[in-house]
Amino acid sequence: MDSNVTLTAAHWMYLIGVVSIIVTMMFRANVLVPSIVATFLVGVAWTGNPLAGLGSIYGASLVAAKELFSIFLVIALMTALLNSLKALKSDILMVRPFRLLMKNGPVSYLLLAGITYFISLFFWPTPAVPLVCAVLLPAAIAAGLPPIVGAAAIAVAGQGMALSSDYVIGVAPGISAKAAGVAAAIVADRALALSVITGLVALTLIFVFHRRKFQAPSATHLERWQELAVKGELAEHAHEGTTHKAEIAQGTSREHQPVTSQDLKRELKSVPAEEFKWSQLFAVVTPLVFLTVIVLMVLPKLGVPLGDFKGGAGASLVGGAAALLMILATLAMKGGRQMLEASADHVTDGFVFAFRAMGSVLPIAGFFFLGASETAAAIFGGDAGATPSLLFDLVRSVQDWIPHNPLFVAFGLLIVGMVTGIDGSGFSGLPLTGALAGALGPVSNIDSTTLAAIGQMGAIWTGGGTLIAWSSLIAVAGFARVSVTDLVRVLTLPVLIGLSVATVAGVLIF
Repeated sequence: MDSNVTLTAAHWMYLIGVVSIIVTMMFRANVLVPSIVATFLVGVAWTGNPLAGLGSIYGASLVAAKELFSIFLVIALMTALLNSLKALKSDILMVRPFRLLMKNGPVSYLLLAGITYFISLFFWPTPAVPLVCAVLLPAAIAAGLPPIVGAAAIAVAGQGMALSSDYVIGVAPGISAKAAGVAAAIVADRALALSVITGLVALTLIFVFHRRKFQAPSATHLERWQELAVKGELAEHAHEGTTHKAEIAQGTSREHQPVTSQDLKRELKSVPAEEFKWSQLFAVVTPLVFLTVIVLMVLPKLGVPLGDFKGGAGASLVGGAAALLMILATLAMKGGRQMLEASADHVTDGFVFAFRAMGSVLPIAGFFFLGASETAAAIFGGDAGATPSLLFDLVRSVQDWIPHNPLFVAFGLLIVGMVTGIDGSGFSGLPLTGALAGALGPVSNIDSTTLAAIGQMGAIWTGGGTLIAWSSLIAVAGFARVSVTDLVRVLTLPVLIGLSVATVAGVLIF
């Protein structure tokens, strides 16, 4: 033990809270209630006043909301844009041309993964899954791709690669960076590299393991697939962990999902002729705008000066572009006066989606913000210099027992992240992995930013929807009409190998 660190009752209560949250996650239950109770106990222990402890519950969530509101705003604006494009049927037009390229199983496999990744980077996998599974997966199956392999490609590219880096919207790196006390832009860059390594390894292994299941193109494949139905999967796992993202994905789908080419034609014919030209325009303009955003985000990191704009400011550019495109798309759909009301409805629906998907993270993040002196001072209303860094003090007190091998610490944080993902959420564990990364980095000879990215990989690849059957992977399996437990079996070994390779690469590269 480090004799220079004096542990108080507040330290011990914080430690008990962390342990109780981890245990709750291991039992596949939601950790919101343990986080609130732990926040109250830490508040009482630190102030000695039960009333101040009650106030800390509110204060912790309020500080978390202030720190993370930019994340909710970007999600809301991107969702509003997606809803406006869906009303115009532009979302279907954006991906329909790729159906023509699906000539055989291997090509379809690559296209499914690539398009899912691109769409999920901007709109998140949750709304992207119904679109990809409705428009592209049927064509891939007719080209000879087995449904379960197609579902695996969608899960790895969307819930895995795109969500674990969350490079464009920036939710995950934002939470991790706030908890670790590091720059979100650097966490995002490193998470992007690690997610791509993990995804490429996993996609390659899935292809190698299941190559013999690929068949010659035939319309009978699609006919047999349409006869399949996986019933009761969501109900079967509803009591296990957090399935809210799966339910949200079900809610983002259309009432009548278009499957065949005839279904697509009927869907598009429902658009009046004067609106269809706008549908086509926004199907082209939207991806071009966001490709430009990506270029603008990357150029400053390559040393290209862009005035006052920096790569880390990409989220504001994404949100602004989404808002403007949403207004223009709604204007094309509704006309002048109706556009005013429809745009407001789209933004409202976007915020509803954002808080349904991320709202429970606020009290959880609030508890872990108690572990850093700066945010704890904001919660308790004191001076940062006089407020303890609870988690940092706990780590310093046992730093002599922590192996200084960076690889050991990195895999330890990866495993902690995977444990936090067991509840099926993925994001609820990021405040913990981020806080641990910030505390372990200085005493383990590894950059805290790299540790935060590695912990983020473990949490989201596990709970975000590739390794846990009661996560939003249920939605992927449901739309693909395969068993979610069979899908987990297909994904487990490739994803675990990919995460291991990425962790080693992260330690060696960064």
